[in-house]
Amino acid sequence: MDISVIIPAHNEEKYIKRCIDSVKEASRCFGGETEIIVSCNRCTDSTEAIARENGAVTVTNEDRCIARVRNAGIEAASGEIIVTIDADNRMTPGTLAEIYDLIHSGKYIGGGAPMRFERYSFPLWCNDIMCRVSFALTGLYSGIFWAKKETFDSIGGFVEKKAMEDVATAKLLKKLGKKQGLKYTTLKKNHLINSTRKFDDMGDWLYIKMIFTNMSAFLKAAFGDSSGLDSLLDELFYDYNDNHKKEQ
Repeated sequence: MDISVIIPAHNEEKYIKRCIDSVKEASRCFGGETEIIVSCNRCTDSTEAIARENGAVTVTNEDRCIARVRNAGIEAASGEIIVTIDADNRMTPGTLAEIYDLIHSGKYIGGGAPMRFERYSFPLWCNDIMCRVSFALTGLYSGIFWAKKETFDSIGGFVEKKAMEDVATAKLLKKLGKKQGLKYTTLKKNHLINSTRKFDDMGDWLYIKMIFTNMSAFLKAAFGDSSGLDSLLDELFYDYNDNHKKEQ
């Protein structure tokens, strides 16, 4: 198996098929052997059934920690290269081919992908610009993560914490790459199509408002106290699908 695509999913019956479809299209453009693994986390809807109907392998994980959900999928993977993408997002058709070529160039330990929203407005452009500046300044690209399976095994998989697990994992990959004379990079020709469903539900200024209204939580997290940020992530991510389903 050349590539294993890991999709963590908690009650994503509305979005999982379109995510899988985007991976299938990228796999056709790639031409190699690709497996899709949906890591089902506390699903009480049809996510798992839909994933299987659309050709994905499924595993289950009950932790309230996205890193552990991803790691459950990585553990079950048989591909040389691991690629992760969230269930409500999509990848562009050339994604897997570009990842394969970058890995086999011998220059890169792994990397992330540029993120582009599926629709735009002025506040979403502001979010987009903030992300681009942040990635450019830190080099800690995320969105879609990709690296060899042996590389993820070497760093112990995704860092198992609720807050900023993507940044922490990117730092480990970058550090390991430096030791091996390899770069941590981002895709140049392809990107992540980022879902706007939370903006659709709660307004396009959502994250900008969140930053200002929860500044103290972000500052405390920077100095090691992530309790406030963990609660915020519970509300916006781990509990979002459940709360939205109840409202419907």
